Amino acid sequence: MKNPFSVEGKVTIVTGGGTGIGMSIAREFAMRGAPVLIASRKLEHLEPVRDAIRREGGRCELEVVDVRDAQACERIVASAVSHFGRLDVLVNNHGASIASPSLDISPNGWKAVVEINLSGVFFASRAAARQFIAQKNAGAIINLSSVAGTHASPAMSAYGASKAGVINLTQSHAAEWGVHGIRVNCIAPGPIETPGAAERTWPNPTIRQAMVNSRSLQRFGTVEEIAYPCLFLASDAASYITGATLLVDGGSAMRHL
Repeated sequence: MKNPFSVEGKVTIVTGGGTGIGMSIAREFAMRGAPVLIASRKLEHLEPVRDAIRREGGRCELEVVDVRDAQACERIVASAVSHFGRLDVLVNNHGASIASPSLDISPNGWKAVVEINLSGVFFASRAAARQFIAQKNAGAIINLSSVAGTHASPAMSAYGASKAGVINLTQSHAAEWGVHGIRVNCIAPGPIETPGAAERTWPNPTIRQAMVNSRSLQRFGTVEEIAYPCLFLASDAASYITGATLLVDGGSAMRHL
């Protein structure tokens, strides 16, 4: 009997695949038989992940990309097809943030965050959708937003606005591309234990404990706990799910007083 939760053989691109959540997503897909192409702006982040996946028996290739460049996004899709013969899944995991009050953030800072987080998702998704349509298969796109896109935070206006835009873009693309069988869904993580997030978001023990206290589950999430929902949304078990945003946040709205 076919396992509907399997991603075996599903060719997958993971942007931001060289660190943190993206590295975990790439590894979990590859461990389950999905050929993976990881993409990021920094080759030094990508090479160790590729090599580790290959040592574990997975198939992995890499591409250096700046997702703000629409043509570069087309190239990573072409590269995946060149290496593996097709494309089945795109995980838009890349992201950037700047913690700054709105009165202080520079025009370049605002533009960089919005272009990476929102324009990059648009360009990569469009490139993948074109490939899905050309090869006549019902591909899946999984966008990574954030609880910052559903609940505003001080000094995070650029990040929050761009991540809110990703949620709306998910719904728009699901509506546009459903006729081709393309599913587009979104995951909005809460506080996840990664080195980059720790430095930016909870840089001292007081803030860290306040963040833990705000969760119903009273802990931070792990990178694997974001990768696992990606596996589900990429699989045939989610074949009737599109345009959805799944909060993976430890219960921010259900804290018992």
